[in-house]
Amino acid sequence: MDGADILRELVEEYNGVITTKAAEENNIHREYLRELVREGELERVAHGVYITPDNWEDRMMILQLRRSKMIYSHETSLFLHDLTDWDPLQYVVTVPSGYNPSRLKKDGLRVHTVKKDLFNLGVCEVETIFGNKIKAYDKERTICDILRDRNNQDPAVVNEGVKNYLTRKDKDINKLIKYAEILRIEAVLRQFLEVLL
Repeated sequence: MDGADILRELVEEYNGVITTKAAEENNIHREYLRELVREGELERVAHGVYITPDNWEDRMMILQLRRSKMIYSHETSLFLHDLTDWDPLQYVVTVPSGYNPSRLKKDGLRVHTVKKDLFNLGVCEVETIFGNKIKAYDKERTICDILRDRNNQDPAVVNEGVKNYLTRKDKDINKLIKYAEILRIEAVLRQFLEVLL
């Protein structure tokens, strides 16, 4: 089996998506990616990201493959967790402080920064509408983030997100309160819970 065949198997394993990095990690030379592009078996959709022609272009996944440090957050995470009906017009992401967000902003993303010690709090994997796995904050972290940033949020989205969260069977109020303490918004959270519960 040559490199192109191994690459075809990898593409199938990764649901029709492959990155240059993943190919190199599997000891497959970049030339095999170029060969499959020339033969029409792969399309280059972004720097270092390739998909099969029959694959829908999942912009959320492609952006994250290109910028592995970012995590989907705020309104985008509300949408991914089905806590709002509002389809985000602009994806919102969070990066650790010190990360240069200029390329993310050029990609049309709204960027939040957070201290490095808080960056990985509540990270989970969720599926996009195309069934691909991406990193986002869990429901509890997302609720805390929109409450922290409530002055820059649409009040209707904040209220809808919190209300929908509180009606969910899979909510974890203890985790929500723990996150609120860590993120120093327990007073704000308490106000919302008193009004909505």
